[in-house]
Order: sequence, then structure tokens, then C-alpha cells
Amino acid sequence: MSKTQQDRDGLKVPKTEPVSTQPFSKVLVRTLKKTVTLACAGALLLPITHMPANAQKGGISLVRDAETEALLRDYASPIFRVAGVASTQPQIILVNDKSFNAFVPDSRRMFINIGVIMEAETPGEVIGVIAHETGHIAGKHLVRLRAAAANAQIMSVIGLVLGAGAAAAGAAAGSSQAASGGAAAALGAGAIGQKSLLSYQRGEEAAADRAALKYLNATGQSGRGLLANFKRMSEQQMFSRKFADPYAQSHPMAQERYNGLLTQAQKSKYFNTPDDYVLQYRHDMVKAKLYAYTSHPSATLRKFPRRDKSPQAQYARAIAAMKSRGKSAVKEIDGLIQSQPNNPYYYELKGQALLEGGDPKRAIAPFRKALAIKPNETQFMVWLGYALVGSNNKTYLPEAEKLLKRAIQRDPNSGIAYSQLAIAHGRQGERAEADLATAKGLMVQGNFDAAKRYAARAQQSLKRGSPTWLQADDIVAYKAPKLAKRR
Repeated sequence: MSKTQQDRDGLKVPKTEPVSTQPFSKVLVRTLKKTVTLACAGALLLPITHMPANAQKGGISLVRDAETEALLRDYASPIFRVAGVASTQPQIILVNDKSFNAFVPDSRRMFINIGVIMEAETPGEVIGVIAHETGHIAGKHLVRLRAAAANAQIMSVIGLVLGAGAAAAGAAAGSSQAASGGAAAALGAGAIGQKSLLSYQRGEEAAADRAALKYLNATGQSGRGLLANFKRMSEQQMFSRKFADPYAQSHPMAQERYNGLLTQAQKSKYFNTPDDYVLQYRHDMVKAKLYAYTSHPSATLRKFPRRDKSPQAQYARAIAAMKSRGKSAVKEIDGLIQSQPNNPYYYELKGQALLEGGDPKRAIAPFRKALAIKPNETQFMVWLGYALVGSNNKTYLPEAEKLLKRAIQRDPNSGIAYSQLAIAHGRQGERAEADLATAKGLMVQGNFDAAKRYAARAQQSLKRGSPTWLQADDIVAYKAPKLAKRR
């Protein structure tokens, strides 16, 4: 393995045995054309702000995590490039659902359940899913919804994406004082619901399958992972619909598709090419991380007992310790840092443990270190801004404000960043700006009525016609999309 591989993302990958290769007003209108973002709110292990009642029926959560998103971007980038969609750079959105499922509602967003990563044994399996869904995007396939109920749910999310997210991001586009970003988090959002899976026509599915193999071959990757997915789906289809995985249900005839692809895949000179060693290591780490964050600590300890000394087991146990003991887990996390002093995600974990353990002042240093290692990571900016605000040190407020605004410009998807920016403004005596930031955060959450109240109050203290007054006016004038009613 080359030094370049070893140093990628600042990680020193421990030497182990080779890995097997088996398986979302005028300013608003302008912004709508430029920005489509996903409505979301709350944070994993932080207080979760839920969507309003009319938007959260069907209950879906979205996941924000810097490490997982970075891995998926690295999986997707070569595929997007050879598929000709790199210029639009579809946004990969993680769904907090352990079932094996993925779908694309349009050319700009790809939804992937965390279950895809948690079930996949190799990077190739996840890349196969991404390649298949990219085939639908590149092929400009028209999707049809499985049922009227699913239609109401997906339209609910798309309405929020085009509405609330664009409204908040629109305000951000008008001024650097807009606020949002993403902490490592599970974020409550609109209402897709578990039945909102898209089903494609047979011909489109076959075309996406062929396109996936084409992309894999063009990037020098094996089709084994894609085939492993179809094999898994085929086995699931042997059970009744009651027990079948939603991904299998929305993609019929898995065995037939497997058979149709097998010969073609085997003809590729890359069929026996193993998965990238570093990607496999990162995959295993993220897989363990997701398990630990979404499981009870005791379940994590059963899956990763103390006798397991692998890096992923130690990572999972440290997360479990943080969830159960808060800042008392710092010693265990420090052990991780000692083993990989340039791993930004270990410092992020330490900062989170301290922050959630009620010690935001001590959390500043590890968050600052994480950001120093990855200066452009938006979620680290939000975490650090959160800790600076939480320290109750007024001298930190200007830095916190700057960080949170910077995060917003890069990623307008977090109610957490808006809420912390509002506090920073408020503690500096900037009441109107605090009300405006609060309004924007409420728009991202989909709480339109409350957002309008705060925006209207902000307007009373802002200069009429100023950029901030216009941003508040956009929110006051915003009309939520009329969503289809569930049947």
C-alpha cells in the first residue's frame, strides 16, 4: 500500500490481513432556482427538534455525520464522473433506517439508508447501489410511486425541500448572516415514511443495472458488489412480503436481474479486482460507528466484546461509552486518539462527549483540532461554534458567529447552526439578528408559522429595505406548498 493511500484523510491504516472481495418575493424565487436543500432538524444525542405535526406523519429521520458523508462522496465521485453527472454533483442524503434501501426522486438527490452501509460487507456493495441509482439519474428515468400513500409522503418531503429549505437558504444567499450547517447527527425531517419507496419500470431497472456495470468497469472496479446486492435481494424475496426488505420489494425479480448481469460482469477484466484497502478500512469503521450510534450500548458491547481489539471494535465501544457515560468516556476516546493522532473523527467524538457531558469549554480544544485537520468540514465548524457559544464566554462569541455563518454558506441544512447563531447574536445584544436566525432555523425545521412570527418581530427592528429586512420579509411572505393528503 502506498504512502498516499496510508495518509488519505489523515488516517494511518493499521496493517491487517488482505480483505475479501465478496460483497432537497424575489429573493426567494431567485434562490429556488439555485438551491434545493433538505429540510432537517436536531442532532444525534443532542436535543432533537421534530417537524410540525402536519409534516412528520410517517416519521423519517435523516442522518448527518461528517465521516460517513465523506466516505460516500469518495465512493460516488468516480461513478458520477464517468456517468456525466459530476457537474450537478447529486447530493447523497442518509436516511436513519436500517433496511437495505436507496432511491432517487430527481437528478439532484440520492437517498441511501444507513442499512445499506450496515449490511454491506465491502465498499463494492455500496458503490454498486450508488452506481445503480446513478444509472437512473443519468438515464433521466421517469419514476412512478408505489402507492397513493407513498405519493403523499414523498411529495411532503419534496415540498419541504423546495419550500422551507430554499426559503432559509434563500435568506442565506442574500446575506452572510444566514445560518445553518450540520453536526454529526440524526436529523428529524419531513414525511417520506417507510413506504415511500420509488418503483421503476422494468425497462428502466434493466437499463440502470447495465449502466451500473458500465460505470464500474469504466472506473476499474469489480461488479461483484453489485451482484452481491442482487443475491441478497433474491434471498429476501423468497420470504413473504411481510418480512421482505423494502428495497427488494421496490426492485422486483432480483434473481432474474442477477442472472442477467452475472455473465456480463464476469467478462470484465476488473471482475476479480479487490476493493481498495483504505476504502475497506474506512467502510468497516463507519459501519461500526453507525451500529454503535443506532444501538443500545449493551448491544454494542455484545457485538464488539472487549476481547475484540480491532480498530472498529474499539471505535464502537468508545461511542457506546460516550452514550452511556458521557464525558467519563474521554479516557477511552483518548486511547483512540493516541493510536491515530491525525484522525479528525476521534477528536470530534471527544468533543461531543465533553459537550454532551456538560463541559462545552473543554470541548472547544478537540473540536478545534478536528477542524484544523479538516478545515473545510462544515459539521466541525458547527460543533466548534456550538461549544464556543455553550462555554458562556462572551469573548468567544464573535468567533462562534463567524464559524456558524461560514458553515451556513457551505451547508444550509442544520437547525442546530441557526439556533446557536441566534444565541450568539442574542448574547451580543443583537436581538433582531437573533430573531432572524431563529426564524431561518424554524423554516429549515418546517415550522413555518413560528418562523413567520420571529421574522415579523425581526422586521420591526431592522432597516426597511436592508438585506436582512428583505430576508425576514421573504419568510413572512412564504407560502407553504399544499401537500397531497394521505388516503
